[in-house]
Amino acid sequence: MTNYITDYYRCPARYAGFAFTGALSEKSGYFRFGEDTLYGQLSGRQPAVSPTDPLWDALQDVHLENGTAGLPFDVSQVVDSLRFEMYADNWRNGKASSALVSLYYFLRPILPVAVRKHLQKIRLRGWEKIPFPQWPVDRTVDNLLEHGLLLSMRAQNLRQIPFIWFWPEAASSCALITHDVETTLGVDLCRMLMDVNDSFGIKASFQVIPEERYHVTPAFLQSIRDRGFEVVVHDLNHDGNLFRDRGCFAERAAKINAYGKKFGATGFRAGVLYRNQSWFHMLDFEYDMSVPNVAHLDPQRGGCCTVMPYFVGEVLEIPVTMTQDYTLFNILNDFSTTLWERQIELIMEKHGLISVVIHPDYLTSARARNSYDELLAHLAHLKSGKKLWITTPGEVNTWWRQRSKMELVEEDGQWRIEGAGKERASIAYASEQEGRLVLSLEAAPSTVTSR
Repeated sequence: MTNYITDYYRCPARYAGFAFTGALSEKSGYFRFGEDTLYGQLSGRQPAVSPTDPLWDALQDVHLENGTAGLPFDVSQVVDSLRFEMYADNWRNGKASSALVSLYYFLRPILPVAVRKHLQKIRLRGWEKIPFPQWPVDRTVDNLLEHGLLLSMRAQNLRQIPFIWFWPEAASSCALITHDVETTLGVDLCRMLMDVNDSFGIKASFQVIPEERYHVTPAFLQSIRDRGFEVVVHDLNHDGNLFRDRGCFAERAAKINAYGKKFGATGFRAGVLYRNQSWFHMLDFEYDMSVPNVAHLDPQRGGCCTVMPYFVGEVLEIPVTMTQDYTLFNILNDFSTTLWERQIELIMEKHGLISVVIHPDYLTSARARNSYDELLAHLAHLKSGKKLWITTPGEVNTWWRQRSKMELVEEDGQWRIEGAGKERASIAYASEQEGRLVLSLEAAPSTVTSR
């Protein structure tokens, strides 16, 4: 139960003390934990079928005694249920396609953008009424693990707990820009987009479709790398059928893996953010970027409910935490950066990952270009003023893997970090202030950890 809390914070295991209280309910469902809606099995009660039903607050059943926090649910199971979207059963068992979806993608190349927008808006009607995950950024997993650490501190009467800070060089949060290249027009605009990014000192990744959409030449891939940008494999042919069924996925995954080796790419993203995380083990990539934080406005609903990377087996999931440009411009009809800036604010409150998807194909209008320029300017301002780490997904993958293996070691009352990459890591401290968990890169005046 405690592994996810210690893995999240990289704190010594002895500081996360929990006990499980009672047998779990037969079925999973929804319940509250303070202000957050959780999904999973619950002890002593049957959770609700829908997040709109009256929800029991499991916080009422927490017991703190003998240095242990007794919880009426399994933290690891609930975290898995959220990160892996087990609550979104309408897309389980590989049923991520239908006759209508197949027909749409067959006709998509000849459909004008106006027609596509109209069809997509019909498909997405009622999205603003979806109660869970929470729009515009869902931080349920992060809140749960934060609350769990706070309860453990109270149970053990601890004043503060040391942990390894989330990002290198004590960065407050992390941001990355990713570019999905969907058409020949997008290929032609990549050089322009690299010029724009470089004008703000921001590198990015380009997600390249291996088959059918356009011809991928070695020269094109090298032109991206020569300028310090990254290449990521984007689906196989972007026809919407990658996750149609397990057999189809296995066959296509073999081809995708071969393209990954051919392109020298360590990362993958599925087309349209279609996904089934239980099949990711068939991908021979170090990281994936196919899971949205909250997917109200995506064809496949759901969301991983966290603003931090997490592991799906051996694959690191780098979630999409921001509304995509196409959605903002064409579904919401919004060319301002107001929503993006609000999402950035919510993510940075949890020191999380700002992950942006921008398509070169959709930056053809002056309004779209201006919006993107404003976003880059805002991120550049946060880099200088708020110590935001702006990097590429490959660098996030390297860091997060290093951090996941780092350990805090105590010697003569002093803490140090051991493990590869430790020279970039920082020791931070969690303490309780006015009933909430506060994270700081500086220890409290006293070095005593107990109250």
